[in-house]
Amino acid sequence: MSIEICYVILGMLILFAIFDLIVGVTNDAVNFLNSSIGSKAAPFKVIMIIASAGILAGVTFSAGMMEVARKGIFHPELFTMPELLIMFLAVMITDILLLDLFNTYGLPTSTTVSVVFELLGAAVALSMIKLAAHAYSGLGLLDYINSTQAITIIFGILLSIIVAFASGATIQFIARLIFTFNYEKRLKYYGALWGGLALTVITFFILVKGAKGATFMDPQMVAWINGHSLIIMGSIFATSTIILQILISAFKINILKPIVLSGTFALAMAFAANDLVNFIGVPLAGLNAFKAALASSDPMTITMGALGGKIHTQTFIMLIAGAIMVVTLWVSRKARTVTETEISLGHQDECMERFESVWLSRRIVNLFHSLFASVKAVFPTVIGEIVAKRISPIPEDTHVGGKEKPSFDLLRASVNLMVASAVVSLATSLKLPLSTTYVTFMVAMGSSFSDQAWGRETAVYRITGVLTVIGGWFMTAFIAFAASFICAYIIYYFKMPGVAGLMIFVFFMMHRNKKHHEGTEKTKEEITIYHLEEVVNFPSSVSATFDHLALHLRSIRLSLRTTFNALFEEDLDTLREQRRKVKQFQMSSNIIIANIFKVLRLLQRTDHKGSYNYYQIIRRLQKLNDGHRDTVIRSTMHVANRHKGLLPAQIEELKEVKTEMLYIFEQVEIAFNKKDIVDCSHIGARFHYLRDLVDEYNANQIARIREESSKTRLSIMYYAISGNCVMMAKQTVKLLEIFNEALPSEEGANACRGLHLD
Repeated sequence: MSIEICYVILGMLILFAIFDLIVGVTNDAVNFLNSSIGSKAAPFKVIMIIASAGILAGVTFSAGMMEVARKGIFHPELFTMPELLIMFLAVMITDILLLDLFNTYGLPTSTTVSVVFELLGAAVALSMIKLAAHAYSGLGLLDYINSTQAITIIFGILLSIIVAFASGATIQFIARLIFTFNYEKRLKYYGALWGGLALTVITFFILVKGAKGATFMDPQMVAWINGHSLIIMGSIFATSTIILQILISAFKINILKPIVLSGTFALAMAFAANDLVNFIGVPLAGLNAFKAALASSDPMTITMGALGGKIHTQTFIMLIAGAIMVVTLWVSRKARTVTETEISLGHQDECMERFESVWLSRRIVNLFHSLFASVKAVFPTVIGEIVAKRISPIPEDTHVGGKEKPSFDLLRASVNLMVASAVVSLATSLKLPLSTTYVTFMVAMGSSFSDQAWGRETAVYRITGVLTVIGGWFMTAFIAFAASFICAYIIYYFKMPGVAGLMIFVFFMMHRNKKHHEGTEKTKEEITIYHLEEVVNFPSSVSATFDHLALHLRSIRLSLRTTFNALFEEDLDTLREQRRKVKQFQMSSNIIIANIFKVLRLLQRTDHKGSYNYYQIIRRLQKLNDGHRDTVIRSTMHVANRHKGLLPAQIEELKEVKTEMLYIFEQVEIAFNKKDIVDCSHIGARFHYLRDLVDEYNANQIARIREESSKTRLSIMYYAISGNCVMMAKQTVKLLEIFNEALPSEEGANACRGLHLD
């Protein structure tokens, strides 16, 4: 490898550092934004400004962490500068690909774990190459790898998962025992002490412990702070407690809001201090190696023992990196996708769950249910009742004042931030690159667990989500090691053509991930149309409900039209696309049903005589979705299994059935949109015609079965689809009856009277 190629690789490392900052912050924004966003401690822009300030402050504390990338995983004195540049380039290529993949699917993963295992994979690859070239050097693989430090880092990361969950659960349990869910009253008496303790803990680990790595502090200042830490902390506790008590007593301020915002700043600061090494540590290590090599007489063969010493990282480089991180935080849509995952898994109330139930989550729920039952049997009943009374959530509407209430309260948010920032900052002070993602995620899950957010209605789904995220963490380690190992081999043996090929692959995958994410976001936007933001006025809520039903009917109508056409043509790709959308239709239906429940709660308060109709909408909507899902899945599986296609006569019959059914869908949809009373007799007549048509065609099908022209599987599908069409049309007409009755007039109430569909 020539010195010119080394210049090219160094330039690529610097470019990749910028890309890695972007994809890394996109993934790790979840660490410090979730608690403040989930609790709605302040407007979104205020939260973002505070987090941005924390990042800019935190990057100046990360100098000590940079040593991990230079010498934490391998022994630099056994590698030359070109070998290290190959290793670092393989790491950066893998890191960008891996993090962008996880960001696309909204799964928070660890930038620390990824960079540690990428360094390990690339180092092992280069070590094996060197061992093959120098078989009689007397060195083994473990001589090249800093196995002791690598094992310490990995063990620290795994231990942090357990510590974070246990700490979050314990502290949240204690906080809830003290304050209960009705914490506002108790804040007046001892909220200032709690706030003072929280601010003191945050400041202790951020300022005192984190000062060791600050680029702007000289050794004398650090020594003075460490020597007077008790006095400093006592002063902070006393001062913050007094100020918070004044805010409570004189200004009636909810002091948990400034605590949460302070914690957001602190955790953003801790994140930047601990995780900046994951983004620019490797490129900076490459730059240091290049400079050290150029200063020698033989830059291409000299070993890099110089990296084992102390190297000062300039503050302005840190600040530039911090500025890139801040800009990314504001503009990245993927960051919001990753953030939504943790918030949904910690939501205090029932919500639209992102994950399905799996057997392992059900087993875990059953195990803990039995465990808690055994623990309750040990303690006296009186103690159990007292504890249960203090930690039981207060039932309340999911909408307060017509607006969606926070995912969880400010007390839990303060615990999340206090515990997570303490654990992360302590690790930073010890120069242990634990995963801020793992810590903040597991603290949030621990506090959710204590707050009974994983209740009997949600536990299996939430645990599935946690298992999915944790499974992704282990996959991160495996993929990072393997991909970095392969990339290092490709770069070493194929030189610049190999680098060019990897670059093309990187940009192709990032473009593909971008398209996938845009499609996912578009689907989310389509689903959010069905959300009922305000439920304070009954007439407007009724109108919005039928607007949503019209949209839902239109979506099902278009899907059924596409499904039938694809079935007739045996177009498997189109059928599979429609099957993928089935879950989206179910989610839309669930949202509409959830909105109906909100309206029903309003009806109970106003004693309005409309509850029965709303219950009927739920019933009809569920049957309609069942028919749609069954039709799509049956059609897809029939074609996917390569069974015999529909006979020409069957196609012509189903085309007529489809036309009649879709006509009924369209007419009801128009009625819902216009909010006009509809004469049901016309649509009822079309339904009766459809039913008679299906009866006639079913008789034809019996003849085909007798002639053995229609095989068993084909006959089953034909009967099922034609039966679904009649059933879906009937449910749609029933929805029209309910719509007419909901209109405030006698004409609407009588419009469908006397219509017999059974």
